[in-house]
Amino acid sequence: MDFALKLERLFIVRVIRTGLVGMIPVLLIGAFALLLKSFPAAGYQTFIASFAGGFLLDLFDFVYKATFGVLAVYLALFVSRSYMNLKADQDAPIGGAMASSLIAFFIFAGVNAEEFSIEYLGVKSMFMALMTGLGASALYSLLYRRTVKGTHTLLSRGADRNLNRALSAFGPIALTTLVFAVLNALIVHLSGVESFRDLITLAFSRLFEGSGQNFISGFCFVLLSSVLWFFGIHGSDALESVMQEYFVPGLEANQAAMAAGLEPTHILTKQFFDCFVLIGGCGASICLLLAILAFSRNRGRRRLGAVAAAPMIFNMNEIMVFGLPVIYNPIMLVPFLATPLICYSTAYFAISCGMVPMITGGVEWTTPVLIGGYFATGSISGSVLQLINIALGVLVYMPFVRLLDRQADSEAVLMFEDFMAFFMKHEMELSSEKVVERQDVYGEFARDLTADLRHDMSKGVKMRYQPQFDYAGNCVGVEALLRWEHPVFGLLFPPMIVKLAEDDGFLADLEEAIMQRVLDESDKVADTFGEGVKISFNVTGTTVVTGRFLDFCNQRNAERPFESRNICIEVTEQATLAFDEATLGALGRLRAMGLRLAIDDFSMGHTSVDYLKDNLFDFIKLDGSLVRGLSTHANCREIVSSVTQLADSLHMDVIAECVETEEQRETLHEIGCDLYQGWLYSPAVPLD
Repeated sequence: MDFALKLERLFIVRVIRTGLVGMIPVLLIGAFALLLKSFPAAGYQTFIASFAGGFLLDLFDFVYKATFGVLAVYLALFVSRSYMNLKADQDAPIGGAMASSLIAFFIFAGVNAEEFSIEYLGVKSMFMALMTGLGASALYSLLYRRTVKGTHTLLSRGADRNLNRALSAFGPIALTTLVFAVLNALIVHLSGVESFRDLITLAFSRLFEGSGQNFISGFCFVLLSSVLWFFGIHGSDALESVMQEYFVPGLEANQAAMAAGLEPTHILTKQFFDCFVLIGGCGASICLLLAILAFSRNRGRRRLGAVAAAPMIFNMNEIMVFGLPVIYNPIMLVPFLATPLICYSTAYFAISCGMVPMITGGVEWTTPVLIGGYFATGSISGSVLQLINIALGVLVYMPFVRLLDRQADSEAVLMFEDFMAFFMKHEMELSSEKVVERQDVYGEFARDLTADLRHDMSKGVKMRYQPQFDYAGNCVGVEALLRWEHPVFGLLFPPMIVKLAEDDGFLADLEEAIMQRVLDESDKVADTFGEGVKISFNVTGTTVVTGRFLDFCNQRNAERPFESRNICIEVTEQATLAFDEATLGALGRLRAMGLRLAIDDFSMGHTSVDYLKDNLFDFIKLDGSLVRGLSTHANCREIVSSVTQLADSLHMDVIAECVETEEQRETLHEIGCDLYQGWLYSPAVPLD
C-alpha cells in the first residue's frame, strides 16, 4: 500500500490518470456505439444492415470511428492538457502543448507511411499517445520557458492578447516538432521500418520467432500481452503477427481434422484466447467487474462497474481499463497479470486432459461469455470451463479490489480533514458562495460528498434526539437533530450537511424528510416521556416561510393535527428573515396550524429583536457560546440575564443549549433560565 501510494503520487502517474479520467465520456460513447454496431446476433445484424439502406449501421459506425477509431488522438490531447494543468505553468499556452503533442503523435504513428491506416489512430496506438502526450508537452514547456518567457519575441505591440500568446508559442511548437521528426527519421533509416510504431510491433514479434505452438509459448504470449496492456500498449495489436502465425491456423487445422474423421489436436487457437483467457477483455476483466460489484464499497467504483457492465459482457473493456484505471495502477498489476495466466493454464489443461473438447467452432470475439464457450467447443463443458475461470478470477481480484478501497479511503480521509479545516475557517464567507460550484479541489470534494449525501438521504434520514430538562429535573422536551454518518468519514458536522444540501438545491426535500421522520416517531417519544413533551426540530429561515413548506405542513396537519403532538419548529438562519407581510403571514399560518416556533441560536448570526416584536415565537434558544462563556466572560452573564428578563415580559420561555456542568446550570438558574439542553443530561442519542 505504501509503495502504491508513493508511486501514484509521482507526477507522471498523476498526469496519466487525470488524462484517462478526462477521456471517460469519449470511452462511454465509443463503447456503446461499438456494442450497437457489433452485437453478435444474426437477426440484429441483418436488421441494422438493411434498415433504411444501412442507415443504422452507418450511424453506429460513424460514432465508433469518431471515438474509438481515433481514441489515441484523444488520449494525446487529454494527457497533454493534464500535464500542463498539473504542471501549473500558466505562462505557456496549453493550446501550444496540445498542438505539439498532436503533431508528435502523428509523426510517431507513421502518418508518412505508404500504407498508413486509420487504425493507427485508434486503441492500437494508445502507448504512442501516452509517449507523445507526455514527451511533447514536457519539451514544449521547457522550450517555452527557455526561449519565450520574459521576452517579447514575435509579439506585436497593440495586438490582441490571444494572438500574442499564440504567436509566442510558434517557436516552441516548431522546435518540438523538429525534435520528434528527427527522432522518427533516425528510427526509420536505422531500422528499416516506416515509423516508431512499426518498430515497437516488430520488436515484440521477434520475441516469438520459432517458438511454435505449445503451453510455454501460449503462456508467454498471454503474459506479454497483459504486460503491454498494463503500460498502455495494445497487446493484441503489438502481437498480432504472432497470433496470425502461431494460433489462428489452429482452428482451420482442427476443422480439417474433423472433416477427415480425425481427432483435432490444436489446443491453442484464437478462439481459445478469446473465450477462455480474455473473458470480458484483456486481463480477464469480467472477473474484475464482478469483484467490484460484489466486494467494493466504493460507490464511484461500483457506478463505473455498472456503466461498464453492458459492453464488457461483449468483451469490450476499455471503459474499465482506462476508467478505473487499470493501466499504470500498481495495485492492479498483480491480478491483471495473474488472472489471465490462471485462466490460460486451467483451460489448457482442461482441454489437453479431455475434460473439455477441442475448439472446432468459429466464434466472434464479441460473443458473450457462456455462449462463446459453448459454440467454440460444441459442448456445455465449454461454458462450465468459462464459469470456473471466472470464479477463479474473481477470487484473484477480490483482495486487490478491497485494497483499492482502503487506498481510496485513506486518501479520502486526508482530503476530508483538509476540507473540514477549510470549511470551518471560511464558514462565514461560504454562506454567500456555493461551495459545490468552486472550481478547485474543495469544490470537487464537496460535489463528491454531496453525491454521497443525496444517495444516503434517498434511503431515509436518521435522527438523534437530545432531551431538554427543567431545573427540577423533569424532561419537558426533546430536540430531533439530523445526523449523517458517512461510511468513511463518520459523523459529519451538521451545518456542513445543511450547506451542501442548500448549495445543491435539495435542502427543502431534506427538511421535509426530517419533519416527516419526526412526525412518524413522535408517538414513541410521547410513549416514553408523556403526551405533554415538546418535540422540536430545525428548519432554516429560508425554507420555513416558503409556500412549498407551508403546503407540506398543511398536508401533514390534515392527516393528523399538530396540536395533538406538541410539535415545535426551531428556526435557524442562513440569511436574515425579512419581516415583511409575507413572512409574518407565513409564520402566522404555521402558528394557526398548532405548530410552536422557537428562535434557534439567539444572539448569534443574524438574530435580532425584530424576531420578538410580533409575538410569533414561543421559545428563545440561547446560543451555546453564551452558555460556555458564563464562567469566563462577565458580559455573557449580563446578556443572558437581559434576554431572560425580556423573554419573561413577552411571556416566552428561554432554553439554554450546551449546558455541560452543574455550575453552568446553577448560574443560569440564578439569572432566570430554568430550561436546559446539553451533555449535563445527555448527548443526542438514537431514539431507542
